[in-house]
Amino acid sequence: MFNKYLIISGLYIYFFTFVYTTVVMRIEDILKTSKSLSDTKKTVVSLIYTANLVNHKLNESLKAHDISLEQFNVLRILRGKKGVAASLSDIQERMITKMSNTTRLIDKLVVKNYVTKKLNAANKRKLDITITKKGLEVLETLDILIDNIEKDLTSQLTKVESRELNKLLEKIRLIAN
Repeated sequence: MFNKYLIISGLYIYFFTFVYTTVVMRIEDILKTSKSLSDTKKTVVSLIYTANLVNHKLNESLKAHDISLEQFNVLRILRGKKGVAASLSDIQERMITKMSNTTRLIDKLVVKNYVTKKLNAANKRKLDITITKKGLEVLETLDILIDNIEKDLTSQLTKVESRELNKLLEKIRLIAN
């Protein structure tokens, strides 16, 4: 909510304008079920549904840059290595979405010249994967895009709500692991 002034004949008239009107959609309404869900089922279904919505929004924004969310994640992991090569297993361990096709993701990034891969000198069964200058440059652009989307997605949460949501999600992750 923000305050707004209206000038009428030189007088300031103060009134409130609601910036955000919440339209709450119950998960049962979204799924078009007449059956009421238990609190536990509603929590898990809402969590999955919301995660898919966020994932879709992020992937759609990256599509214009011909990169997937998983490829973006790999680039961020490699940037975090600060020039030190990472193995395929290092990358898989740190990925947000664990997947078996990490090799294919890396190969696509190699074709785009965002990463390089070469055989590890000490262990020929391992690959050394590093981010290229081009990969770092594209990541700078994508970071701004993703940061803006993340801010937009959470813009209606207060800092307290955001922290509480993170605590609750951490609890669920602890149990799920």
